[in-house]
Amino acid sequence: MVTDGRVRQVEANVQAFLLRMGRAGGGAERRDAEVVWTVGGSPLDYHNAVVHCDGTPARADELVGKWAAELDRRRLPGSWHVSPSMRPVDLVERLLAHGFEDGGDEPAMVADLSVPAPEMPAVEGLAVEPVRTAAHLEDYRRVLAQGFGEGPPEAAWVAEVFGRTGLGDGGPWSHLVGRLDGAPVSTTTVLVDPQAVAGVYFVATVPGARRRGIGGATTAAALRRARDMGCAVAVLGSSPMGYATYRRLGFDEVFRYRLLERPPAA
Repeated sequence: MVTDGRVRQVEANVQAFLLRMGRAGGGAERRDAEVVWTVGGSPLDYHNAVVHCDGTPARADELVGKWAAELDRRRLPGSWHVSPSMRPVDLVERLLAHGFEDGGDEPAMVADLSVPAPEMPAVEGLAVEPVRTAAHLEDYRRVLAQGFGEGPPEAAWVAEVFGRTGLGDGGPWSHLVGRLDGAPVSTTTVLVDPQAVAGVYFVATVPGARRRGIGGATTAAALRRARDMGCAVAVLGSSPMGYATYRRLGFDEVFRYRLLERPPAA
C-alpha cells in the first residue's frame, strides 16, 4: 500500500497534466474505478497514456488487452505510465507479455517550496519571461523542437495544445521562455493542479546553450512562478541530464515511473 503523500502528489499532477493536454488535443478518455486513460488527442506515445489502474489480478490481463485494442483500433502509439499506486503489482510483467516495450524509467521528484530556495548562479544575459502572445509561443515551440523529447513533431503538438488552452495569467498553466541576449534558448511549463501542487514540465535548452546553467536558472524561475501562484510543493520527472541540477534546486526522488510503450498497429 502506498503511504507516502509525496507519491500521491506526483501521480495526481502527472494525471492532470496528461488528461488536460489530451482533452485540449481532442482526445477521448476512459475513467472508472479500474482504469483511467487518455487517447487520440496526440500523435505521440507518451501522451496516449494509461495514468491510473486499480485492477485485480483476475481483471488485469483484460484491462491491458482493452488498452492494446484501443490503440490498435486507432492505429496510434501509446504508453502505460506504471507508478507505485497501480494495481496489480505485476503490471509491468503483464504489459511485456502483451507485447508492450520497456521504455525505461523516469525519476519522479518533489520539492518543498515552503523552505528557502537554493541560490542558482546567475547566467549573464539570461532573462526568463512568460509566454503571453502567439509570437512568444512560437519561440517556445522552436526551442522545444531543438531540445526535447521527439523533437519537431512533439513541439508542434505541444504548441498547438497550449495555444488552445490559452496564454497569459490567471489559469492553471504558465509557460516560460528563457532568452540569452534576446535569443530564445530555454523553456519550461508549470501546471498547478486543484491541490495547489505545481508540476514542472517541458524543461528544455537548445543544444548550443547547454552546460551553462541555463536549464537550472529557467527551472528556478518556474519554481518562483509556482510560489507566486500559491504552491508549496513542486513535482517533476527528471531526465538523466537534469537530475543533478534538480537535486541542487531542492528536489528529492520519491519513486521512478516505468514507461511501457506500444508502437502503432501496422
